[in-house]
Amino acid sequence: MRKYFLIIVALFFSNLISAQGKYLTKEGYITFFSHSVVEDIKADNHQVLSIIDTETGEIAIQLLMKSFLFKKALMQEHFTENYMESHKYPKAKFKGSILNFDQLTDEINETEITGVLSVHGINNEISTNAVVEIREDEITITGEFIVKVADFNIKIPSVVINNIAKTIKINFKLVHKPYKK
Repeated sequence: MRKYFLIIVALFFSNLISAQGKYLTKEGYITFFSHSVVEDIKADNHQVLSIIDTETGEIAIQLLMKSFLFKKALMQEHFTENYMESHKYPKAKFKGSILNFDQLTDEINETEITGVLSVHGINNEISTNAVVEIREDEITITGEFIVKVADFNIKIPSVVINNIAKTIKINFKLVHKPYKK
């Protein structure tokens, strides 16, 4: 009986240890903006999953392309079906590191995040500056970066080539809470 008790206690603590240092959000926010001579296009996604490992500074972000919301339904349909081909490439992912995470203080910090952004089946390394705000029960990361549409093999039909910018501005705000299993 004592042997089983020790096994149960060991399993409990191993789960507790593996959850320590992890912060998670399932309601992160990412928006993108395209400015062109013809029109501006903006879409918002409030269903972004992100996890931070505070022991290593690693961060992973994932979102469904179909979760972007546009003001015009037709824009949303064209984005998900034609440009992003969401039936083939349903998710965008980022896996990287918050540089010098172990040196950040319990306040507002400016740092760099580097890693690989996977969109439309293409992986590209990116690096961006971000603001990391560390509180007792929360880690918030905000920032922005620019991506080139061509870098992710996204084809824009010649009919609407002037409607969509060649570069897209991405903004993000991810408010993480301690992860509990």
